Amino acid sequence: MGKIKIIKNEDGKKLVEIGEIEFSGKRHIDWDSVENYLKRFVRKQYVIDETGALIHIGTDFPDEYAHSIKSEKTFGTNGRAKANAAQAIPELIQIATDLRYVPNKKEKHVDDAANGWYYYTVRFSLPVMSDNGELLRKNSFRGRMVVRCDARNKLFLYDIIDIKKET
Repeated sequence: MGKIKIIKNEDGKKLVEIGEIEFSGKRHIDWDSVENYLKRFVRKQYVIDETGALIHIGTDFPDEYAHSIKSEKTFGTNGRAKANAAQAIPELIQIATDLRYVPNKKEKHVDDAANGWYYYTVRFSLPVMSDNGELLRKNSFRGRMVVRCDARNKLFLYDIIDIKKET
């Protein structure tokens, strides 16, 4: 695993700096490898600095992250960004900010998200390397971390969606 650190961007907002690309590929992302990588976080828990909320990683997280409809339709730069953000799940949870609550409206989540959904903003950067391995620049990204709240008010990381490159 590459060097991962939490820094502040030029706007003073926390950002997770990911030091190397684990999942690469110009046209195809091996989402099965991403899913297998994420299994290392299952049954662990992490705290969000801003709110103090304890976020659990359930057994459903790796599959949802890697194989949701939104993931499998994410290609190019944003797809590679999501795949590589998998390296920094604990740090992304730690820096999550801008909490927004949405009640559950889907029948399929009546049990696992009985008390709704929490959305947080997360930021991270990834290196852009030349063909000979030289660091050219770092691209910054922003996404929404999705957390489900079950019937016992226990919070579980569900996915990271809407990843976009920041200019």
